[in-house]
Amino acid sequence: MPDNRLRATLTACAQDLPAPWRDVVLPFLVSAEGQRLEARLTECGAAGAEIYPADPFRALRDLTPQSVRVVILGQDPYHGPGEAQGLAFSVAPGVRIPPSLRNIRQELMTDLGLSLPPEGDLSPWSRAGVLLLNTCLTVERDQPASHAKWGWERLTDRLVAAVAAERQPKVFLLWGAHAQAKAPLIDASGAGAHLLLSSNHPSPLAARRPPVPFLGSRPFSRANAWLQARGAMVVDWDLMTTKA
Repeated sequence: MPDNRLRATLTACAQDLPAPWRDVVLPFLVSAEGQRLEARLTECGAAGAEIYPADPFRALRDLTPQSVRVVILGQDPYHGPGEAQGLAFSVAPGVRIPPSLRNIRQELMTDLGLSLPPEGDLSPWSRAGVLLLNTCLTVERDQPASHAKWGWERLTDRLVAAVAAERQPKVFLLWGAHAQAKAPLIDASGAGAHLLLSSNHPSPLAARRPPVPFLGSRPFSRANAWLQARGAMVVDWDLMTTKA
């Protein structure tokens, strides 16, 4: 089981981000709101709380706002030991696949007919231009949404806005109410508009429920069809590292 506890300060974690992201993250961290967030995390850690993941900014390391083709927005990191990887919905190799990710993989197979590996690591998507971003970037052990409204949402608003400001066509997959709250930050009309595809969260509690069940929403093929129609590079959703 990987040790995925946050041990460094947020400022230390952000220092080696690609410059376009660093220019968004560091000004937030020195702001009053960012300082309050850092102080609360430090206080919780000093009180013995286990905070995940080790690198809250992992989703930003493989790509820049310009290179993003698809954004997958989730809620907050997994709250079990060893689970949260810093990439929305992803877990490190060897970690049991959580229920939300099982539904994502089921939809991937149904939508595209892919055979999937036994692991739940989505980092190949990140390297292929998929920003796997949660709306809140830390969580405490066994306490889902424990860091909601601590200030993370302000930062992720800025990150989403930075991606949406790029003129290259991008698809935003908004899974659940927390993700859908960011829709006003994204231009989905007029020239240079992006595509918003919203559905329920892939959690078993919501994946089959109305108004837009996640299962059966075909987000992967719809995203690629829209990108292809605009002459943009599509995403290789196949997670197999070795292909026949």
